[in-house]
Amino acid sequence: MSHILHRHTQQSFPTAVAGDGPYLIDSEGKRYLDASGGAAVSCLGHSHPAVVEAVVEQIRRLPFAHTGFFTNEPAEALAEHLVTRAPDGIARMYFVSGGSEANETAMKLARQYFLEIGEPGRSRFIARRQSYHGNTLGALAAGGNAGRREPYEPLLIDVAHIEPCHAYRHQGPDESDAAYGRRAADDLERAILELGPESVIGFLAETVVGATAGAVPPAPGYFARIREICDRYGVLLILDEVMCGMGRTGTLFACEQDGVSPDLVTCAKGLGAGYQPIGACFVAQKIYDAIAAGSGFFQHGFTYIGHAAASAAALAVQRTIEREGLLDNVKTKGTALREALTGRFGNHPHVGDIRGRGLFIGIELVRDRGDKTPFDPALKLHARIKKAAMAGGLICYPGGGTADGTRGDHVLLAPPFILDDGQAEELVDKLEVAVTAAFKDLPEAGA
Repeated sequence: MSHILHRHTQQSFPTAVAGDGPYLIDSEGKRYLDASGGAAVSCLGHSHPAVVEAVVEQIRRLPFAHTGFFTNEPAEALAEHLVTRAPDGIARMYFVSGGSEANETAMKLARQYFLEIGEPGRSRFIARRQSYHGNTLGALAAGGNAGRREPYEPLLIDVAHIEPCHAYRHQGPDESDAAYGRRAADDLERAILELGPESVIGFLAETVVGATAGAVPPAPGYFARIREICDRYGVLLILDEVMCGMGRTGTLFACEQDGVSPDLVTCAKGLGAGYQPIGACFVAQKIYDAIAAGSGFFQHGFTYIGHAAASAAALAVQRTIEREGLLDNVKTKGTALREALTGRFGNHPHVGDIRGRGLFIGIELVRDRGDKTPFDPALKLHARIKKAAMAGGLICYPGGGTADGTRGDHVLLAPPFILDDGQAEELVDKLEVAVTAAFKDLPEAGA
């Protein structure tokens, strides 16, 4: 009997005991191809010797020293490595233990920035529907997924939510990509004017939407227009790259491909690749300068910020990605994998869209391809696919509520950057078996 409060009390889980590159191995010896990195975490796969060695060596030397008293060498080296590769204007980093903490940190930094520059009336955030920013209360309030928010709604701060930028769901049939991107972005200006520009702190958005909607990239020009609107009204642009950043889309920062520099950007998952719990908030020079010239103290903190062993792991991960040229592999394997998925599923009667960037790919499932009608949520199609995939030795990341927070199903794929051609073929084959099995007894599928 387990004494753990597992994610689901009516479900039993296999026990993972080992990792081998892109595979996890359970206590029965069964191997699972980790095609989603858990939740887009394990970008280097499992048990990479360079990272394991770095963690062990750091623990031998110094596992932890509280940042209220000390800094440490691996945290300083990691910050230098990342800030020197960050978008223009980024000058500092604040390390945390995960994505929710990173987004809480960004929101509090943004609020304190306006206190420091004498604009205390700014107290509102704007985010997007069908977004996800974490499970702590501030991050959950910013998130726009109705199902995740509903149980805790009375506890959440009031965040305004605008339309998502989701071309498959919202682009008009005669609307160009650029025109749609402009229209979607302009909803931010409407919301700012409705709230009053003097009341708005920042706009928080995932550069490429992850778990809630399934690897949805922005339309061309969307974030350039968002940046213009934020600058016009003095609103901070906060980009959540917890899932899509740190190379997942083929560049270290996903926003590099959109040609924008945020004021704050968060990362986690791929930062430490699961070898240690770590996340971070990147901070623009102007925000740091405002605090340094004002109170001099960020009124915030967690026990394990700048954790020495976690920083050593993340530094080893990032150096390995660079040394082995893995961002190039993300681009080439990502293109090849999308082509293979399109070849296998592009004419499937219930596959509506295959999308993404790099090795961050979503497959949206629909009851009717013509009108994009989702399946009845009661069927739990995404859960059926996950169960069938696990039975077949494949880990993928299906999700529900894709269309509107309640209806819709997708499968998110985020395999490790070390994926080779044979493993990519194995992924597609096993996913096809899982999807076929999930539809086999589905009443509405007509299969």
